[in-house]
Amino acid sequence: MRRILFTVLSILISFILQTTVFRVLDFSGIVPNLMIILTSSYAFMRGDKSGMIIGMVCGLLVDIFFGTYLGFYALIYMYIGFIIGKFNKIFFPENILLPLALIVSSDFLFGFVCYVLLFMFRNKFNIAYYTINVILPEAVYTALAAVFIYPVLIKINTYLEDIEQRSAKKFV
Repeated sequence: MRRILFTVLSILISFILQTTVFRVLDFSGIVPNLMIILTSSYAFMRGDKSGMIIGMVCGLLVDIFFGTYLGFYALIYMYIGFIIGKFNKIFFPENILLPLALIVSSDFLFGFVCYVLLFMFRNKFNIAYYTINVILPEAVYTALAAVFIYPVLIKINTYLEDIEQRSAKKFV
């Protein structure tokens, strides 16, 4: 129950921060994608099922408030959560380089898929411009935000796992 409560709270806090505070701290209209950080972090820590569920919820939240098609971002976030969740087998809480690389690659994949599905099909073929001016700066900004957010998520996840293990030992 605590894990579900914390997950819902972290999704809401990340969404609010991404849409309010980081809009003020933007660089040339680029803001870090906190929902990608959250989806990728949970997927990496908890596995592909958790990654899919959290990705779908994060994507639906983005769809409801900012999307033109309901389910578009939910599907993208869900697939990213599933793919990153496959790396759960090599999860070590001490290692921060692999999660950062996964967060950056998932943000890059998110930007590329959005470009292909939203712009390329409308005959806007300037992928070099979009990559240099939107995808890469957002990936870098997301990586900078992830350096501070991911360790906090790891500590909270470790704390929740300790509580779950202690309560499981009471029943054994």
